[in-house]
Amino acid sequence: MTRIPAQLFASYEGSRDGAAHSLLGLRALMAELADQGVSADQALRGTGIDPCQMDDPALLISPNQKIAVFGNAGRLAKRPDLGLRAGARQRLSDFGVFGYALASSATFGDALALGMKHLRLAGPVLEKRFCLVGDTALFEGRDVLALGPVLPLATEFWFSSILKLITCVIETPFPSRRLLLPYPRPAHAAAYERMFGCPAQFDAGVVQWQFDAAVLQAPCPEANPITAGMCTQFCERMLDSLPHESALARSVRNACLGSRGKFPSAREMAERLGLSVRTLHRRLTEEGQHYQGIVDEVRSALAIEFLRNTTLSVEEIACRVGFTESSNFRKAFRRWTGQSPARFRAPQGNARAAAALARAH
Repeated sequence: MTRIPAQLFASYEGSRDGAAHSLLGLRALMAELADQGVSADQALRGTGIDPCQMDDPALLISPNQKIAVFGNAGRLAKRPDLGLRAGARQRLSDFGVFGYALASSATFGDALALGMKHLRLAGPVLEKRFCLVGDTALFEGRDVLALGPVLPLATEFWFSSILKLITCVIETPFPSRRLLLPYPRPAHAAAYERMFGCPAQFDAGVVQWQFDAAVLQAPCPEANPITAGMCTQFCERMLDSLPHESALARSVRNACLGSRGKFPSAREMAERLGLSVRTLHRRLTEEGQHYQGIVDEVRSALAIEFLRNTTLSVEEIACRVGFTESSNFRKAFRRWTGQSPARFRAPQGNARAAAALARAH
């Protein structure tokens, strides 16, 4: 068995309380549900996500929330091939900067290497791998979260979304060879074969998509090294911002990221987690963390991204990061970075602010 070089092999194992997920892919799922007569309120019921948040580019959700959305979707859908249809609706822009980074790569192999490296940005609920076996390349998935009845929908949505993204990147039909799937053959099995143009084997014990490895050499028609570099740098920054920390600290951080500016107090957070305030503070202290410190890190990171990558006013950014008074936000931002928001936003201020943040952390 031959394996693809290390730079083209990667994996990501998610956890229910792990890094936060983007909403990017869920827009297509919600659009397909809407066409089937399912409202956003119905699809998001019990998930902790408000329908008005679906257009918020800063909102991140937990794996549990994403799985809950899939669960609702599967129960409410009027068509059994919901996952396939929803994935096929996606456009390159639905994958955000991540999608543009792939499309501007030199070859499909380069795009794939970049995609696997930054897989966490797409918010997977399956562990995903890529490797080569002879002249066959394959994507593999592993259900590490015990998705149960959600697994078929999650797999369909993943495969059809990736097929649509790949088609946008290489602008030619994708040379699929075979699909292997661990669940029983569904009534709409023929839709798999029509979409992917290859046989689909069910009850196979694995999640695997095999294709002709020669496509790795295919040039990307939209290749642009400058665009690729810029998009890759943005993805790197976002990837670096995903913390590697305890489940408790991640829970606090994810709650703050999903708060739309109304950051929970320590008492509110403790109630959500079923802890006393004293226990919450004690456990964070044992991990070398402090509740307010985590809140301020989230506020600082969001403020920096808004200042760098949007045209929102300082007053609007202050509101989005939990300040009722912009003057208080300006004071806090100066404490975090050593600069005012206006100075930081100026091109010449970014390098010094980044250095200040590096020293602070």
